[in-house]
Amino acid sequence: MAKNNRTVSKRPDGTWANKLDGAERASSLHPTQKAAEKAARQMLERTGGGELKTKGEDGKIRSKDTIPPARDPFPPRDREH
Repeated sequence: MAKNNRTVSKRPDGTWANKLDGAERASSLHPTQKAAEKAARQMLERTGGGELKTKGEDGKIRSKDTIPPARDPFPPRDREH
């Protein structure tokens, strides 16, 4: 799996952050979760793909998605996306 993974999560100030895993600062801030997911997805597509994790307001992982051209070594059996 690529090391180009991103996480979308809510910040204490109410904005949604699109952050490269392992980075100190967010790559971008957005007013909605949907906007942050879209930005993270576009960044992953431009940089060779990777794993997109989305956290809910409670901070728990709500969704994971592998963005092409990265390949998931263990593809899910469900059809979430």
